[in-house]
Formats: sequence, C-alpha cells, structure tokens
Amino acid sequence: MSSAADQENGAPCPICGKPGQPRFSPFCSRRCADIDLGRWLKGGYAIPGRPEDDVDKAPDGPPGKDEAPES
Repeated sequence: MSSAADQENGAPCPICGKPGQPRFSPFCSRRCADIDLGRWLKGGYAIPGRPEDDVDKAPDGPPGKDEAPES
C-alpha cells in the first residue's frame, strides 16, 4: 500500500511510471486509475488457483441426503 510520504518522494505510477499524485494515489492521473480499474474488471489481475484438472480429481465428500451411496 502506498503512503503520502511515498507520493512526496515521487513513487512512480504503477501504470505509466510517471510520478504519482496524492489526489490519485498511487496513480498519476484519473486516466491511469481508470486503466487499472478496467484491468480489474476484465479479470486482467487474478490470483492463480489450482488447475481445473486438480479440482476435478479432488475427492468427493460424503453423499448428501439426496444422493445414493456408491456400491
């Protein structure tokens, strides 16, 4: 997380590299803040999870009350 002291020291904007502005912290402008927001909304930033193959192979829990147990 950036602080006001980082902005005073000219911490670069994470989008374009220009010095950040306190008004748009940590970005230098509204434009760069909007670019970052767009990346979040489009899924450009994601936390990697397990591959789908691993999820499919995960052991199943006990059968639910509507499911018959396997024989």
